[in-house]
Amino acid sequence: MAGDTRRPLRADARRNREKILTAAVRVFAEEGLDAHLERIAKAAGVGSATLYRNFPTREALIEAAYRNEVAQLCEAVPGLLATRPPYEALRAWTRLFLDYVTAKLGMAEALRAIAATGGNPYGQSRDMIEAALSDLMDACVTAGAIRSDVPPADVSAALAGIALSSARPDQREQAERLLDLVLDGLTVRRP
Repeated sequence: MAGDTRRPLRADARRNREKILTAAVRVFAEEGLDAHLERIAKAAGVGSATLYRNFPTREALIEAAYRNEVAQLCEAVPGLLATRPPYEALRAWTRLFLDYVTAKLGMAEALRAIAATGGNPYGQSRDMIEAALSDLMDACVTAGAIRSDVPPADVSAALAGIALSSARPDQREQAERLLDLVLDGLTVRRP
């Protein structure tokens, strides 16, 4: 970040921060906005002081946890493409997308509250997610695995619709079937 004079975090401080963010997503998804921050600290295996040193307010923690989820989702793309054929990488990523939305739904009320106070927890998340999906789809098109006439924005809208209608844990099987239908619609049909 331009003009940022903060020193980089030590390795142990970075690990603690990551543990807090992971625990926060899980606890907020399970317990909602009213989850106690001490419960998050305990779930992360850190003291309350460590949590508050990293995230002085509940809103700061929620926003950081959300942004971290978006970053992890998008940063998964190169690894998936490096270890799997493009179509399988796309399929695996759609499951990660569903995990991301499930976690986001648990934090939805808190994210809306932050937005209502003038914060912007969503920032550039839509653009980042569409860029990640575009990279996956470009690799699939190049491999001849999917059609080239479907824009990433359409697939993104379909994924969002599936996630919003079927992202609860008890709906996971249905959501996966719907993801498979979308991916099947993208597949190149060979005569």
